[in-house]
This record gives sequence, structure tokens and C-alpha cells, in this order.
Amino acid sequence: MPQGAPHRRRRHQAQGLAGGAGFVAGNQLTLLQNGDDYFPAIEAAFDQARHEIQLETYIYEDDATGQRIAAALARAARRGVIVCLLIDGYGSRNLPPARIECLRSEGVRVLVYRPRISPWTFRRKRLRRLHRKIVVVDRQIAFIGGINIINDCAAAGDLAPRQDYAVAVEGPLVETILRSTSRLWSRVAWFSLRKDWAHRIDVPRPTAAGGAMSAAFLTRDNVRHRREIEAAYLQAIRQAHSEIILAHAYFLPGREFRHALAGAVQRGVRVVLLLQGKVEYRLEHYAVRALYGTLLNAGIEIYEYHKSFLHAKVAVIDAHWATIGSSNIDPFSLLLSLEANLVVDDEVFGGNFSRMLKETVRTDGWRILSESWKQQPIYLRFFSWLSYGLLRLMRGLSGYTRENDRTRNE
Repeated sequence: MPQGAPHRRRRHQAQGLAGGAGFVAGNQLTLLQNGDDYFPAIEAAFDQARHEIQLETYIYEDDATGQRIAAALARAARRGVIVCLLIDGYGSRNLPPARIECLRSEGVRVLVYRPRISPWTFRRKRLRRLHRKIVVVDRQIAFIGGINIINDCAAAGDLAPRQDYAVAVEGPLVETILRSTSRLWSRVAWFSLRKDWAHRIDVPRPTAAGGAMSAAFLTRDNVRHRREIEAAYLQAIRQAHSEIILAHAYFLPGREFRHALAGAVQRGVRVVLLLQGKVEYRLEHYAVRALYGTLLNAGIEIYEYHKSFLHAKVAVIDAHWATIGSSNIDPFSLLLSLEANLVVDDEVFGGNFSRMLKETVRTDGWRILSESWKQQPIYLRFFSWLSYGLLRLMRGLSGYTRENDRTRNE
């Protein structure tokens, strides 16, 4: 085989690994780790904004971080920048109305996605949440990942900050991301009876090119993009040659996803999972552990992250394909919520991210061994499977049945 042919074949295969969106070349991508990188970056972008800011987030807390970002948004609005803040009605339910009114009084346009929350129903409408975390500024730069507007250390006490990631995007892909955020904003504005906010403003196109990286923007919604993110994962896993690393806070894959990982192991691919070790949400925590035995028996390596709370939703495959975003591998992300992920096909970006994740696994991951796992107390196994069953019941009560659940979470 001619020299370089494996690389060309892999690059050709990768063009189909972004679902229906396709890769866009010519971007500059910067990986951001935790709030220490993310919040100064978006604040600086807000302070440089001249025309428009769009911010979508699941959680917006009125803590020191939330107030810092609110101040940056207000500064931009006072300069005449059109500032659009879209928050989720459930994830941001603790944001005081007084904070929202304060932002609006400064000129920030604030909308709430599905503001009505009923604790007495599991209908799909209640469970369909805006889980995306996206920022777009002046068609020049976009940020996408899993980081909410919340203090990294607020829930962790004396622990290290939450482990999470985002990517700053410069280049032609920003336009694709902007179209998605603008469509959602307009739809929510119409439903909120704020049609005067629904129309796009004319923002000048950027003059400078981005870079040399190829990337795709993937979404999950309840209309045309129901399986886009999951399909990209599955295709990448099935074409993996050497190594798959997934770091996820909530990992409850369906049968098809589990079989894809097991098939990769059978082909000689190393499969590594870095999962939440500390208990943040008890039901989800133990439900994930119900699958440990099956995953370990398939030859998959499992490590738990105990340094702090793991909030990541990322993967790297063969050190060149990577995804960073808001989508967990669980029924709520894959079947109900509005999600957004970036998929990158770049050896430099993928290689650096792979080394970063491997170092985290090496220094902060506790490996779960099959033999020791089999010796766990029977009551823990019972509680894990009970939790798993309850989450499946919640999914069933939300209105999804085996016939229309294409992820086959059995």
C-alpha cells in the first residue's frame, strides 16, 4: 500500500462520521477545560462584541459566576449590542426572577425554554429540556460544550472544580452554529409572545479565515435530528482501529451502543470509559453501575473519577476523531433533550485531547476490575438494578415505548 494511504482512507471514512451535518473545513478550534478556561474566554468575547451575543444554557445560577457573566452581558447591552439569553425552565429554575428582571432592565433579552414545570407528570413535554450550552458572538466566534453558567466549585465543596470541557470555534462553522441558535431563539420568542425579538439582525460577516481544522456541528432535537449525535458516535465506534476513550458523567447506553463497544473490543480496539465516581445524583449514579458487569465482561476498561464531580460528555477515537458537547449517553439526552455537540476530525486536536484524557485517567481514575466488582455486596447490586429499573420506568412514563425507542435501551 502506498505511503499515506491509511491516513487518506481514515480521512475519507471520517467525512461520514458527523451524521447528516458533514464536516466543514477551515476552522480554528481551541479546547477549554473547566470554568477556569471557559468563563474568562466567553467574558472576553462579550466585552469585544459589537453587534450580537447569543447565549444558550441549561443551568444559570445566581452565584458569583452567574453574576460575573450577567455583568458582562449587561455591559454589552449598554453598548448597544443585541444580547439574547435563552435558559431552560427546569435547569435554571433557581435563578431568581429579580435577576432576570435586572438583566432585562439593562437591555438583555431573556427568554425561558419551557418555563412551566409540573412535579406531578413524566410526560415528554416536562422531560424535554434545553440542555445545550452554546455561545455565539458577532458571527466571529462560537463556544460549544458541556459547561453551564455556574460556579465550578459550588457543589464540590473542598474538592477540585467539576471536570468539563468546551471548544472555542472560529471559522466557517460559526455560521452553522449561529443558524441553529437563531432558529431556536426565534421559535421560543414567538411562543413567548415576543415576536419583536424573533427577527435576526444583520451582522457583518467576518473577514478573517479561521484555520485548518475540520469540524461538524451536530444537534439532537425532536423533529429532524433525533439521532444525529448518537449515529455519529456509533459510526465512529464501528470504524475505530486502535483506541476509544469516552468520558461521561451519565452513561446509560442502549443495547446497540453497548454492542458497538463490545464489537470494537473483539476487533482488538482498546475501549476505555471514564465515568462519574462521586455520588451527585443517587438514582443516576447507581443505575450506571448496574451495567458495569456487562461492560467489564465485554473487555471494556472502566475507570471512575473521584477527584471531583465529572461533568464531561466527550470522546476521542483513534486520536483524531473527537466530540465535545452537551449530550450524555443516556435516554434523556438521546431521546428527549435538545443537545449540541461538536465533532472534530483533526490529528493535532484529537491527539492533544487524547493525551489529556489519558493523563486524567492515569492520575485521577480508579480502575474497576472485573473480579473485585463481582465481589461487591448483594445489596449494592440490588440497589443498582433497582435504580436502573426506575430510570427505565421514568422513560416509559414519558411516553416512549419499545416501538418508538430506536436506541433500544434494554
